[in-house]
Amino acid sequence: MLIDDLRAFLADYFDVLQTQDMALFDRVFHKDCVLYSQQDGQLVVRPYAVYREMVQGRQSPASGGYPRDEQVLLLDVLSPTMALVKVRLRLFDNIMEDHLNLMHHEGRWMIYAKHFSRVGSAV
Repeated sequence: MLIDDLRAFLADYFDVLQTQDMALFDRVFHKDCVLYSQQDGQLVVRPYAVYREMVQGRQSPASGGYPRDEQVLLLDVLSPTMALVKVRLRLFDNIMEDHLNLMHHEGRWMIYAKHFSRVGSAV
């Protein structure tokens, strides 16, 4: 059941990235979540509010006609309330890999930290 709950959560995560449904965004990402990456040798740190504004202000992949392509590469359950997930997905013309630190809190799974990297191009 725990794995089924995590897979259902990941379906919501993939939906958020494709559609940019902001109500679902707020259910997937905890308000204290921070996103981390390195781009062009520079550390990128995006707190929830900054990332939310960025997502809300751009056209969604779905409305731009970009197809979905997503895989769950790793699902590691640390405890009944914590998990680490690695996913690969298409976001616009980019292939991304995300490491998601999840916790079950307030009755649902949420992302508390995200590390992401562009690993390729879809074109």
